[in-house]
Amino acid sequence: MTDGEIMTQYLGPLEQVGDRWVIGDPKRLQGSCLVLTTEGIEHHVRAGGQPRRVVEWNRLSHVELRATMRPWMATRTGGIIMDLGGGHLDGGRSGCSVSGILHPYEPWSVNYTHHERTYTTMHIALLSDLFVKTSEAKALHRLGDPEWLGAVVARLAPTPRWTPLPGRRVSEIIELLRR
Repeated sequence: MTDGEIMTQYLGPLEQVGDRWVIGDPKRLQGSCLVLTTEGIEHHVRAGGQPRRVVEWNRLSHVELRATMRPWMATRTGGIIMDLGGGHLDGGRSGCSVSGILHPYEPWSVNYTHHERTYTTMHIALLSDLFVKTSEAKALHRLGDPEWLGAVVARLAPTPRWTPLPGRRVSEIIELLRR
């Protein structure tokens, strides 16, 4: 990183906390978050020190991320409002969640707590696509590599709001970092 660059510390609900990458707000006392570690995904609840569950990367065959733009959208009422609005945005209790398929074909899903800040639609799209594309590349373990993920976030986070084909940008960055 050059002197002029600023290390971006978040991409939507993904945030760097110390030397670890966390999905969701780890500071909320009544909330939950997911910590991406070299071993796998740790689910933490209510600011507890020990994870409730750890899912190893080698058990995951596919992972998807859902996120709402604002905290109220991840409530039951927010889900009803989003459904009535007929839009394409996620809402409701599972509006902020990570889900996947565990070997052998066991569905897995866990909710996380939205930060107080608003997530941009571009950040949500880029992060969701990152999860899908690392799944497709059979490289989910890379999400547990803090340096690799930091480099990805640093490249994706400044993406302008109206960039066409943001998924192509994710693919290009993943390919660039494979080398």
